[in-house]
Amino acid sequence: MADLKVYHTTDEIAWCPGCGNHVILACLKQALLELEKQPHEVLLCSGIGQAAKTPHYIRVNGFNGLHGRALPPAVAAKIVNPNLTVIVNTGDGDSYGEGGNHFLHNIRRNVDITHFVHDNRVYGLTKGQASPTSELGRKTGVQTEGAISQPLNPLALAISQDAGFVARGFTGEREHLIQLMKAAIEHSGYALVDILQPCVIFNKINTLQWYKEKVYLLPEDYDSTDQVNAFAKSLEWDQAIPLGIIYRHPKPSFMERINHLPAGRALVDKELNPKDAEKYLEDFF
Repeated sequence: MADLKVYHTTDEIAWCPGCGNHVILACLKQALLELEKQPHEVLLCSGIGQAAKTPHYIRVNGFNGLHGRALPPAVAAKIVNPNLTVIVNTGDGDSYGEGGNHFLHNIRRNVDITHFVHDNRVYGLTKGQASPTSELGRKTGVQTEGAISQPLNPLALAISQDAGFVARGFTGEREHLIQLMKAAIEHSGYALVDILQPCVIFNKINTLQWYKEKVYLLPEDYDSTDQVNAFAKSLEWDQAIPLGIIYRHPKPSFMERINHLPAGRALVDKELNPKDAEKYLEDFF
């Protein structure tokens, strides 16, 4: 594979000019290209929202589901066909709000999927109301007196629950984001990458320039295996925002813990004979 055109679709992109989603889509294509992933080897799942339109704009297998329900079909697909590269691409509202329960419990299960969250800190599809990551006091067209709910820190939550791979990217650091995506996809187990991206219409605070003045890349000697230090690093925000793999803890994935599913064996390849179920139906006749 040597050309990004292999992932090209003819669907018209509906994102606003300047939206960080364009960069995330381009970086995702480049990451898949560099990993030599063929379109039929990849499944992209999403829920509802601007970010969740991503499967429409890239030529791979796609599943566009319900609001907050991107993780369940992704998990199911990976369990029945471990040979698929399964990626969830959706927004902060979809992932951490409506999908918060699935987010939490997939950390526990550690299914081998990759979760890219387009974090613009607002609900971009439904006219800019506060999302779970919006700061306290953020005024919107809905929260006219300011958001009153404490913002969620998804990285701190994931690290506190010992997620295997927790990272933060930024659309203003394209090459860095591509490398993060590749590392997350290659990680065995659940991998979370929270991607900071500007919403040029509804978020006039966390702009591209605002982020550029605050973000910094973690140094090469940073120890991502130290959970306590990683948790402290995840709390940094106002003055300096770290980018990179903040925490990494390799451990057995969900499928590796199921004894009757040997490594590399896919349920989709298992021979099924409907007549085998007859003995379970005898009591009903």
